[in-house]
Amino acid sequence: MNTYAIDLSLKPTTFDLWHVCLAGTVLLLSLLLIMLLLSMVISLSRSSKKKPDEPVIQYVPAPAPEPVVKVVEKIVEVEKIVHAPAPEPVILKEATPDAALQLLGMLQKEARFIDFIKENITGYSDEDIGIAARVVHEGCNKVINEHFTLAPVRTEPEGNKITLAKGFNAAEIRLTGNIVGNAPFNGTLVHKGWQVTQTKLPKLTQGHSANIIAAAEVEI
Repeated sequence: MNTYAIDLSLKPTTFDLWHVCLAGTVLLLSLLLIMLLLSMVISLSRSSKKKPDEPVIQYVPAPAPEPVVKVVEKIVEVEKIVHAPAPEPVILKEATPDAALQLLGMLQKEARFIDFIKENITGYSDEDIGIAARVVHEGCNKVINEHFTLAPVRTEPEGNKITLAKGFNAAEIRLTGNIVGNAPFNGTLVHKGWQVTQTKLPKLTQGHSANIIAAAEVEI
């Protein structure tokens, strides 16, 4: 039996493709072995740091909050425009001129009222005017007393202090002076006023022209 002695100190004298593949395989296996050892060392070091009784806490990500939808209710207040009722039309009573013309005719007849008013009195003395005014006054007073009944609006003596309550008749009382605020008002009665309580004008005959206040006079 032949015995072969291998001398490990010998070095190859040639370096061909086979030796290159063999050297690459050895190098690759060495790298894999080193990486395996490193992974084992790292895993052992991590396990040694953990406490045996420490529970493992798993962090579960919190669910994303649901979007909050805010419903904004817009309240629109509709202003109700209440139209004030239209004021009733003012009905004006058409006064016939007959009564006024009739009164002027009576004043002219009894007091020569139109003659006195239309007369140019600048050339007369005060004494003459006074005498004529007395005649006019007496005739006018006679006409008024015969055809009208007069009464004072206020019965208090003029100069007295009176109080006007709220809602007083503004057609009967006219306020003067410094008027501030609303009634009641306290004031002085300056004039008692006049009101007609009865009218007694004579009736006109058919065909009579009330425009003729005084007929022209012709002496024959």
